Amino acid sequence: MENLLVSACLLGVRCRYDGGCKPVEGMERLKERWHLIPVCPEIMGGLPTPRPPAERVGEQITTQAGVDVTAAYERGAAEALRLAQFFNCRRALLKERSPSCGAGQIYDGSFSGALASGDGVCAQSLQQNGIQVFGESQLERLITMAQEEEER
Repeated sequence: MENLLVSACLLGVRCRYDGGCKPVEGMERLKERWHLIPVCPEIMGGLPTPRPPAERVGEQITTQAGVDVTAAYERGAAEALRLAQFFNCRRALLKERSPSCGAGQIYDGSFSGALASGDGVCAQSLQQNGIQVFGESQLERLITMAQEEEER
């Protein structure tokens, strides 16, 4: 059985910036196929829960009050990558739109709910190191890909 890196908030861990979580239906199906390795790059980078919301613009992550938290996000991404490599994770299922975990689309930095093309710091690091990243809305696609690989 392979290992799969998963955003801890998707598993029901209350680690989001607002102290909440975003559990996703279908996680039980993932447990049938993978050992799930939970991560929260923001906590792993030293940020508390709850914490002020933050968004990414370019290479910088700032809170709504303008505090630069880039270093914490980079530390957390490095730790998540270290775990992914230690556990030989080829894939990750991460929280969409997050400045840490979002892949392909993140909040645009205006704190208005608007989205922009881009990746969170952790998702970017994982992808640069050969780990395929999926957002929670792609859970079915992830399962289908794995089934197709097994059938080959």
